[in-house]
Amino acid sequence: MSHMKVRKAVFPAAGMGTRFLPATKATPKEMLPLVDKPLIQYGVEEAVAAGCTEILIVTGRGKATMEDHFDKSPELEASLEARGKEALLEVVQSVSKLAQITYVRQPEALGLGHAVLMAKAFVGNEPFAVILPDDIVDAKTSCIKQMVEAYEQTGSSILGSEVVDGDAISAYGCLDCTPDANNPKLLAVKDMVEKPAPGTQPSQNAIIGRYVLTPRIFEMLENIKPGAGGELQLTDGIKALLQHEKVFGFTYEGKRHDAGDKLGFLKATVEFALKREDLGPKFREWLKSFPL
Repeated sequence: MSHMKVRKAVFPAAGMGTRFLPATKATPKEMLPLVDKPLIQYGVEEAVAAGCTEILIVTGRGKATMEDHFDKSPELEASLEARGKEALLEVVQSVSKLAQITYVRQPEALGLGHAVLMAKAFVGNEPFAVILPDDIVDAKTSCIKQMVEAYEQTGSSILGSEVVDGDAISAYGCLDCTPDANNPKLLAVKDMVEKPAPGTQPSQNAIIGRYVLTPRIFEMLENIKPGAGGELQLTDGIKALLQHEKVFGFTYEGKRHDAGDKLGFLKATVEFALKREDLGPKFREWLKSFPL
C-alpha cells in the first residue's frame, strides 16, 4: 500500500509550564534538562529518527530560548574549537544540524487543537506527526517511527496508546476500541472519552502524546466548537475525523515517562542517568549508598 511519506512533525510548545514553577517562570518547560539534554530535543531526535526532515515548533511568549538552542552558536563554537574541545564542539554543532526547524507563535493558549491548527500552512496536504514534548518515550525504535510504519500500513491517522491500570485511566483520554484482526498493535477506534469517571471507561487504552494525523484533521479543527475550558480540543477534532475516515490506536514498544509531572520528571532523570556509560556506574553506586 503506497501513501505519502510523513516528512513533517509538529511540536506544541506554547504552554506556561505552571506545574514546574518557579523554574518555568523564565525558562520554558520544554527546555528543562533530562541529565544534560532539554526535553524538546529528545522529541526532535525521535522525529528525525522516524524520517521527519521538517519540524515546526508552536511557541508562545517567553519561548525564545528554544530557538536559540536549535540555532547555530558561532561564539560558543569558536571558543570550544580554540580550546580544543572537539567532543563538545561536535555535540553543539549536531544540535543545529538535526533538522530544518521553523517556528510559529500561538498568540493565546487556546488548546491543543488550536496549537495543531496553527500548523496548517506548514503541513499543507500531507500526513504529519505531532509530538508533545512532555512525553518522553525511551524505545529502541523511535516511537513515532513505529507509528509512521503503522500509518504506511493503514493510510489512517494513528494515535499513540498504552494500557493504564485501574482508575488511573481517569487522567487520560481513553479509547473506545477493538483490536485489529491482522495486527494486534493496532486498535480500531470507535470513539474517545476524555478523562472518564472511574468505572465508566470503555477500555484501559490511554492516548499518549504521540500522533500521526492525516491533513483532514485541519478541516475538523476549523469546524468544531470550543470544548472544555473554552479551548479547541484535539480529541474533539479526532472524534469528528472518525465520521469521515478510519482512526487507529497503536500500542507502541517502549517506556513512556510523563516528564510534565514532577515525579515523572525525577524518575526519568534517574533512569536516563543510569543508562549513561559516563554517569551510570558512579551514579548507581551513589544511589546504593544513599539512606532510604
